[in-house]
Amino acid sequence: MNEGLSYSFHLGSDKNKKVNVRNKAKENASGTTSLSNNAIQNIKQLGKVNHHNLRKYDNQLELINTIKGTNDIINDVKDLYLELFEEAKLEYNNKQKRDDRKIENYFDKISNDTKHDLACEIIIELGDMKYWENKSKKDKLKMVIFLRY
Repeated sequence: MNEGLSYSFHLGSDKNKKVNVRNKAKENASGTTSLSNNAIQNIKQLGKVNHHNLRKYDNQLELINTIKGTNDIINDVKDLYLELFEEAKLEYNNKQKRDDRKIENYFDKISNDTKHDLACEIIIELGDMKYWENKSKKDKLKMVIFLRY
């Protein structure tokens, strides 16, 4: 039997917070909740993502190959905020007449704001545990080459 490589794509959003949405997601064709994951709301959740994605809970960091960024997702997101929003933050602050309206650190502001998401996670999953369980480490690492493009 030809074993096919299954895939799934997960884009985080806050729409999966409600129980009825999670239950509806389980009815999709893949049988998983791949409709959406929760968006990352604050730095505490970002820390949990960092811990989970880098497999710090089971000391299997050697299984993780970071394609972009570092092995510290929190600092990567902070750096990205600086890169993307620092100029806009400075322009905004220059227009403010009152110091209490100025934004000191945009990452911290959004992280402490309950109305906005801090980050959104995109997960591309190729295969599942059953598919990969009998593959060699060499075969598993071939996916890194594919994902770099």
